Amino acid sequence: MSAAPLKVLVVDDEPPIRKLLRLGLSTQGYDILDAPSGKAALELIGQKPDLVILDLGLPDLTGIDVVHGLRGWSAVPIIVLSARDAEQTKIAALDAGADDYITKPFALEELMARVEAVIRRHRGHGGSRLVVGDVSLDLSQGTAERGGHQLTLTGFEFRILAALMRNRGRLVTYAQLAEAVWSADAGPGSNSLEVHVSRIRQKLEAHGEPRLIHTVRGIGYRFNPEG
Repeated sequence: MSAAPLKVLVVDDEPPIRKLLRLGLSTQGYDILDAPSGKAALELIGQKPDLVILDLGLPDLTGIDVVHGLRGWSAVPIIVLSARDAEQTKIAALDAGADDYITKPFALEELMARVEAVIRRHRGHGGSRLVVGDVSLDLSQGTAERGGHQLTLTGFEFRILAALMRNRGRLVTYAQLAEAVWSADAGPGSNSLEVHVSRIRQKLEAHGEPRLIHTVRGIGYRFNPEG
């Protein structure tokens, strides 16, 4: 018996964009749901799509609000589409829990490649729990603990920490971390990464020792609970 096709929810208030994405994704074998507004999207999430493609400029809710609403009870991967290319807007979307960010106008071929990459990364997460030393991540719920203490991480920080923990003891370069966490050209540069890693360190070290994330200056990071 062949596997059921993956289901994609397209959220955009522009009918031509929805039509373009429906046609493009359908030719690749995906089943399509579509919604013209944020509220309609949140209602359709009950149909358990495998991926959400979300425009930020919606008529009722902001795209960021929709990401927060989805992340309240679903780990479904989300690709944001937006005409806004400011770095702070990208960071806000990724921080809220989006997995990738594509700026309009976009090439359909690029979007298809991003869809496949995000689904691949999501499926590659394996089990629902990741534990290294006294740090535990629940990948399905997006929650983190150290030594039994809950860590309040943003979506951005959670994905960075998960990527580092999966590579325990190994050097992860800035480029490798970007590729593991988001599309390399969608995320911010190494300076912004340093800010986020610093915040993760502070939250980890507030609930235990030793330091877990070690900087290899100018190259990247190593997660090593043995010091």
